[in-house]
Amino acid sequence: MYLNVHSQYSLRFGTMSIPTLVEEAVARGITQMVLTDINNSTGVMEFMRECDQKGIKPIGGIEFRRDKQLLYIGIAQNKEGMRELNEFLSEHNLEKRPLPDSAPIFHNAFIIYPYSYTAALKGNEYLGIRFDELNKLYGCDLAAIKDKLVALQPVVVLDKVGYRLHEYLRSIDLNMVLTMIKPEDKCKPTDMFLPPGQMEAKFSRYAFILDNTRNLMNRCVMDFPKGRINLNRRTFTGSRENDRELLEKLAMKGLEYRYGKSNKVALKKVKHELKVIDELDFCAYFLITWDIIRYSSSQGYYHVGRGSGANSIVAYCLKITDVDPIELNLYFERFLNAQRTSPPDFDIDYSWDEREDVQDYLFKRYDKHHTALLGTMSTFKDRSIIREIGKVMGLPKTEIDSFTDPRQEEANRKNPTFKKIAAIYELMADMPNQRSIHAGGVLITEEPITYYTALDLPPKGMPTVQWDMYEAEKIGFDKYDILSQRGIGHIKMAVKLVEENQQRKIDIHQVKVFMKDAKVNAQLKSGNTIGCFYIESPAMRQLIRKLNCDNYLTLVAASSIIRPGVASSGMMGEYIKYHHAPDSVKYLHPVMEEQLRETYGVMVYQEDVIKICIHFAGMDGTDADILRRGMSGKYRSKKEFDRLVERFFEEAKKLGRPDDIVAEVWRQVSSFAGYSFSKAHSASFAVESYQSLFLKTYYPREFMVAVLNNYGGFYTRSLYIHELRKAGAIVHLPCVNNSDSIVNINGVDVYLGFVGVHGLNDIFINLIPEERRENGLYRSLEDLIKRTGIGLEQAIILIRVGALRFTGKSKKELLWDVHLLLGAKMKASNEVELFAVEAKSYSLPVLVNTQLENAYHELELLGFPLSMSNFDLLQTDYRGEIGADDLINHLGQLVKMVGLYVCEKTVRTKTGKLMWFGSFLDEEGNFFDTVHFPNTTKTYPFHGAGCYLIYGKVVEEFGFASIEVIKFAKLQILTNPVID
Repeated sequence: MYLNVHSQYSLRFGTMSIPTLVEEAVARGITQMVLTDINNSTGVMEFMRECDQKGIKPIGGIEFRRDKQLLYIGIAQNKEGMRELNEFLSEHNLEKRPLPDSAPIFHNAFIIYPYSYTAALKGNEYLGIRFDELNKLYGCDLAAIKDKLVALQPVVVLDKVGYRLHEYLRSIDLNMVLTMIKPEDKCKPTDMFLPPGQMEAKFSRYAFILDNTRNLMNRCVMDFPKGRINLNRRTFTGSRENDRELLEKLAMKGLEYRYGKSNKVALKKVKHELKVIDELDFCAYFLITWDIIRYSSSQGYYHVGRGSGANSIVAYCLKITDVDPIELNLYFERFLNAQRTSPPDFDIDYSWDEREDVQDYLFKRYDKHHTALLGTMSTFKDRSIIREIGKVMGLPKTEIDSFTDPRQEEANRKNPTFKKIAAIYELMADMPNQRSIHAGGVLITEEPITYYTALDLPPKGMPTVQWDMYEAEKIGFDKYDILSQRGIGHIKMAVKLVEENQQRKIDIHQVKVFMKDAKVNAQLKSGNTIGCFYIESPAMRQLIRKLNCDNYLTLVAASSIIRPGVASSGMMGEYIKYHHAPDSVKYLHPVMEEQLRETYGVMVYQEDVIKICIHFAGMDGTDADILRRGMSGKYRSKKEFDRLVERFFEEAKKLGRPDDIVAEVWRQVSSFAGYSFSKAHSASFAVESYQSLFLKTYYPREFMVAVLNNYGGFYTRSLYIHELRKAGAIVHLPCVNNSDSIVNINGVDVYLGFVGVHGLNDIFINLIPEERRENGLYRSLEDLIKRTGIGLEQAIILIRVGALRFTGKSKKELLWDVHLLLGAKMKASNEVELFAVEAKSYSLPVLVNTQLENAYHELELLGFPLSMSNFDLLQTDYRGEIGADDLINHLGQLVKMVGLYVCEKTVRTKTGKLMWFGSFLDEEGNFFDTVHFPNTTKTYPFHGAGCYLIYGKVVEEFGFASIEVIKFAKLQILTNPVID
């Protein structure tokens, strides 16, 4: 008899999860109810699954609200009715139109209006009346509406505690303190499941209302198929047989391209995969992915196919990936097998500025009614909840800050206000907070997608489903991950710049050639990888040097052992040690040697964990795959993961494995519960790394310009400019006659772009170079002002950054001129003058800018000095006792060094104490690294960018030297002279 039930998906309104709702209904003997979350159908499919399991009849619906006010409630009679409701809401969401006062005519859905509704009712429309409104019926002639009245008992909260939680949620949603919330902004305290028999008692004088309600619900049957079914687009060509034939044809053609005409091993593998793909009905999935690649390639877009899909030789032959699964002995069953508990997916990366066009192609190619982006659900988390609760309680910011300060945890536990916040925190933690958009998941469906969800229109501007990847999987959808990353942008632009600047064409996809290039591998081994995809961070460069990594296969392993799973287990050090001395490997157990000989007995990849669970612990493939999902962080809860701990030990014991060995193997397995890569994923990353490495090795200037123009990577802009100079480029400040909006290169001359100038408006960033290309070089400051209409403030920025130095005048002279010129209110004109009139000249005293003044202008407007070195800005001439290249010769010694800050990484020890890892440049521009243990961090903290005096002990690990810091202080720079 409950027509209006809300779950937590009524965001910042409902308080109960769907499992809780269903459990409570079962406990009260409720046999059917309608889920009607506010302006969404996020939970309807989950609701049906839960109800089916517990023996309750589920009915789907939506409560429609506008400006927080209830308009009407839609209740689906069946699957078609759910589609009608979803499409109605989707239409208004996608067109950004407000919901109307009255609902349209639905053929398979009922509409319930609040009792205050006065317009005439259509055949499928009813009036909902609450028990506390029944007094309004007294003395009324009900003949006209007797058959239209139904009982409206909303369910929002479970009990009084739930009602208080509801009040906090409403306050957070409205951004108001609790005491300011009005009754109409929240539900009523009675909006909950009533005790058995109480509904009947409250409506006893109007039993016909309950009869109407019951009859309405009895007419509803949610005729959706039960369990997970294949809801993806079933075919690519229109028939399964044609799909199978086309996929085989494309695979065989690709087989010849990748392996030549007579590779029997590859042929056998392709045929095996094609059989599995067909049997599991994934031909269309492969063909649609191939179609995505075909389209993007026709547009000249670069892509990287990665993830478990790279385990497939068919994917390799279709050019979906560039990873050779035979060369790497990849495990196809990790990607696709009959026992998989989840659908496979391809991760396709594009440049950050090309991804949306590929997504747009999918919407046009496969129809907007059958295509949507995948959503996500953000939840209330950690300290953000404490802040939100504190705000609605009306607490001052300083008090809220103290409650979120980890250093005050002990004092907070005794604070009564904090205890109150903590109690609400426990109730609110992990509740859904906001719907958002998945990083790149696209769904392509056989049926209209609105059978299963309404659609939102996030800022991205493409229809988006109202649930996440976990729900998509449970319902029966496979996603296509169309992702973006800046590394591909670096590569794409670098290739273009090389062609323009050096008139050389590069086939960047000849990765196997790059992998055999001695010069490229020497570059890799040196750790000189700044700007290169995935291998430029300090930790990765250190690992490369410790491994003496000079080949693709070692880089594949390095790409995975850098991940927290291997690192946190302590096995990274073991791997490095055994890599240098493979004959000294001590395997925990013969099974470890049998399965993990390639990685010296160390579990490096997700597949390794699966192998060990199957072969060491005797688990079946399904449980091993669940474990794999748990370790990759892609399981919604840790329940299944935790269940396997007991299973692992039980099965291993049955096989007679020694207890101490089992415990250690499990310790290593469980360390993967955070993050790890599949081998194919690591291999895909390594392919892209080699493309970057090739460009950095042979075309370092163009490569670094591309990195800058694609907004860098791990480091600051100034470090990439440092790398540019190391590569022999002459880097110039922005110039109105030479610079473009982005960085440009001509030979060895590189001009910084206007994009990097702080405070310069977008209009002038683009207009200045466009006007110059159209009408020629600027002749003077006056000419620039006339042709662009630039104002005083923006002109001053250009002068101070040095962009008008072509005039031959000092900045101070130009500043004098610009005030005179713009004081005369010149009008802009981009018409070419027939006769150039010379500007009047004035006699001024000699006004000269010092190098130090210029450096401070650059610090302010670019974020770094270009005219002076950071070291030359120091008040002291001291540069330390040794340089970075000499560290290895002073092992165990205490040394003093001066270093320019590059970056830092904060980590916590096992005891929760803070420590840091730092990276610096010496005066020669060479890197060195520091370690800051907890005993020094409080006394000698980092103080941001600048140069530091570092005193510490030189230590070494696997040939890589660094400094364990004892004392540490930031050095003072020369005072900023007053020039304005």
